[in-house]
Amino acid sequence: MSSSSAPTPTGKPSATTMVGTTTTANSAKAAAAKMHRRSRTGEDPARLDVLADGSSAGCFTCRLRRKKCDEGKPACRACKHLGLKCEYKRPMWWSNNEQRRGQKELIKNIIKRTKLNEKNAQGVAMSANTPPSLCHSLPTSDTFSDGMAITRAPSVDSQISLDYSFNQVATSDLYNPVSMPPPMFAASFPHPGQFMPYEVDVKTESQIFIDDIPTRRDSTISTFSTYQAPPVMGNPFPTDNWIQQDYFESRRESFAEEPLDFQVFDFPHESFSPSHQATIQVEECDQHLLNHFFDNVLRLIFPILEVNQHGSARSDIILPALESNKTYLHCCLSIAASHLKATDRIQGEQIDKDILRHRFATVNQLCEALNRDTDHAQILETTLGMIFFQCSVGRPDDCLQDIPWHSHFQAATNLINRLELPQYLVALNGQPHAQPPFNMTLASWIDILGATMLGRTPVFADTYREKLIADSASGLTELMGCEDRIMYLISEIACLEALKLESMDEVQLCAHIKLLGDQITLSEPPRGTVAHPYSSTGAIRPKQLSTNVTAVFRLAARIYLCSLVPDFDRTQGSIHQLVGALSDAMKFIPSGPDGFDRSLVWPLLMAGSVSLPDSPFRKMFAERSEKLGQASDLGSFGRVKELLKDVWRINDDALAKGDKQCVHWRDTMRQKGWDFLLI
Repeated sequence: MSSSSAPTPTGKPSATTMVGTTTTANSAKAAAAKMHRRSRTGEDPARLDVLADGSSAGCFTCRLRRKKCDEGKPACRACKHLGLKCEYKRPMWWSNNEQRRGQKELIKNIIKRTKLNEKNAQGVAMSANTPPSLCHSLPTSDTFSDGMAITRAPSVDSQISLDYSFNQVATSDLYNPVSMPPPMFAASFPHPGQFMPYEVDVKTESQIFIDDIPTRRDSTISTFSTYQAPPVMGNPFPTDNWIQQDYFESRRESFAEEPLDFQVFDFPHESFSPSHQATIQVEECDQHLLNHFFDNVLRLIFPILEVNQHGSARSDIILPALESNKTYLHCCLSIAASHLKATDRIQGEQIDKDILRHRFATVNQLCEALNRDTDHAQILETTLGMIFFQCSVGRPDDCLQDIPWHSHFQAATNLINRLELPQYLVALNGQPHAQPPFNMTLASWIDILGATMLGRTPVFADTYREKLIADSASGLTELMGCEDRIMYLISEIACLEALKLESMDEVQLCAHIKLLGDQITLSEPPRGTVAHPYSSTGAIRPKQLSTNVTAVFRLAARIYLCSLVPDFDRTQGSIHQLVGALSDAMKFIPSGPDGFDRSLVWPLLMAGSVSLPDSPFRKMFAERSEKLGQASDLGSFGRVKELLKDVWRINDDALAKGDKQCVHWRDTMRQKGWDFLLI
């Protein structure tokens, strides 16, 4: 007689995990809180019956769209604005999953048509009011293409010529990347929690066999929640702020800052409906790793995307991949084990074995799939996950064996080309409401900033250049917060650095620096655009957050460009001014464990590496690290923190001796044997 779980094909016990995307466990608590709040504020008691069964308030159309409803009668504001049928009485399609999916698709099409009609109407109005000979000072695609083509790396075949003589221009006249004074920034702002709450229920089933006959069956449910109270110290909002935010969000008059009504990305999987349950099979010894991934790691991965499309990382990316892609599951389990070790929750030989076991399983299954020459899309999403997820976990001193991120990206590049994703991305130029492939957008983020880690040209630099000339988005704004155009310009600067490292002529180098500096200047928004990202109700404004993140990246790009100048001197007043401006811009980025410091690792590296001992940057960085707590030691942020300590120690000692030459952060990484992707 034996008592064990059901055997898997490998002969090991297993557990089947059911992951539902619907809110279940705390719905009654949330309902009670809302009812109590309404009774205090004197709202119509007739609406309390909507919440009495634990369901959320609002019309069924807004519920289907997973949007906040202002509960206006006879039709709410959102439905009225979008021309949708507003239903408060439970419709027939609500109880049928197939009909519900059809209704959701119908609503999406109506929204797309409505927004397209509005855009066309605006275009007609603008053309009617525009003088026929109106001239614009911004460059056209023709004039701009000449300016940018000269930054091509030698490996790129280019037949573009310029009517420009570099020999007639003096070096001192060419370089002026700091041609505009840095923007002025206002004071700090309160920091309420920014995410709308959601829950994930994980159902684990196990069965006992006696002489191969199934007998007892056990079932347990664990709920993983993002209901979090914001920190109390220095915060004027009470600890139940998420309840207030939920209330304010449902009541606010303007819908201007809500996420886009249509899907931003072309995801590799079909999005989960609210009633969908994903079946994820893991061995019982790995159940705690999956639990930890849902409970602690998932929220760290795509914080900006969560602000723009709340729940998208969970329902559109992670859960569908975990359900259908076994290699992706092993990748996530290894990341969860790394986070457990880094946070000191579990130490010892076993957790190291868990990390390496799942790393090996991921790589082994990827190699098998590559040998079969099948499942290219699944291999790509796993490979990108192995690169990017590591940026959220681990410590700088982790010495466990792993494959360098750029080796993974080389494999990802081959898959991207086989799937023809760059061509597809370029083909979307000029298309309204175009949906870029999610994996190509993620790869672009890694490619552009990863190139600066290595001093190389981005692999898909030509693609970004075509997107820049066409002024076409790739989804980087929605995914990482920085506007696509700034990311394209960073790609061009990386191309220029690659040319410089190959001994480019200094006169030509300075000419290119000036051209790129002018392009950064053209992207500057009007003064006063950067502001705190919270509305008066305490709800975060996604567009304002993106504006603020872009401002930080723009300043970092200018610092990066300045560092390419021959005989660069970080003690110059212009550099000190840029670093100070970036420090001021950080006041408009939410800090702490629920903030976005970990999304700004690259800008912090660019500014921090050239900051002086008395720079306000260092005080700002120390304060924000302290607010992050233990999280400041993990992932890319922790690695940058350790790297800057070494860079500062070396450069400050040299400066104290009168030597203005500074060690480059990339050289410091090489000396320490670090090979990190700091994004």
